[in-house]
Amino acid sequence: MVNSLQELINEPELTQIDDPEERFTTSEVSWNQYEALLVKLGDNSHYRITYLDGVLEIVSPSLRHEKLKKRLATLIEFYLIKNRIKHTPMGSTRVKKQLKKVGAEPDECYCIGEEKDIPDLAVEVILTSGSIDKLDIYRRLGVTEVWLWKTNRLKLYHLREETPSVFEDTYGYEQTVTSELLPGLDIALLEQCVFISDQIEAIDAFEQGFNAE
Repeated sequence: MVNSLQELINEPELTQIDDPEERFTTSEVSWNQYEALLVKLGDNSHYRITYLDGVLEIVSPSLRHEKLKKRLATLIEFYLIKNRIKHTPMGSTRVKKQLKKVGAEPDECYCIGEEKDIPDLAVEVILTSGSIDKLDIYRRLGVTEVWLWKTNRLKLYHLREETPSVFEDTYGYEQTVTSELLPGLDIALLEQCVFISDQIEAIDAFEQGFNAE
């Protein structure tokens, strides 16, 4: 598998791949090889690179994926601004820790309150399953809350550092129905508005919904 990765790193046309949805996974990848691939790709935002315990995954997101993640981001940020909640949008900023053998590029992520090196909230749109568990990654990175968009719903997870053994199956995260970082946000309303393709209509419906509460 390592040879496959080395071939990928050395491929001069890597950044010109134009496939609507592509996933590449390989194992036994060293941290140095992972870092070499990041240098190879540079600031190419078309790919999402994930690394965990020697397993490396490269995803080329589809248009559908990008539309969903952008709608989520637009509505979340609108809510934060309208409610004057101090935050820092970090987009798909790469977060990695060599000692933890982990690296990730969330679809969207945010610091709530003061700006930090590690985001408080990571949002992932998952349309096809991969071999790396996102919750394991974000637990090692120390991300407080993870929102996974799967099968047309948001699944919310909050890190329980004080009782990780209680939530071993979800790597120390407890699945919740509301956000503890943003307790006033109506998750059901957010889900409904994500399906409105017109961005102005989606924002209008979202604003009317949380103003009516």
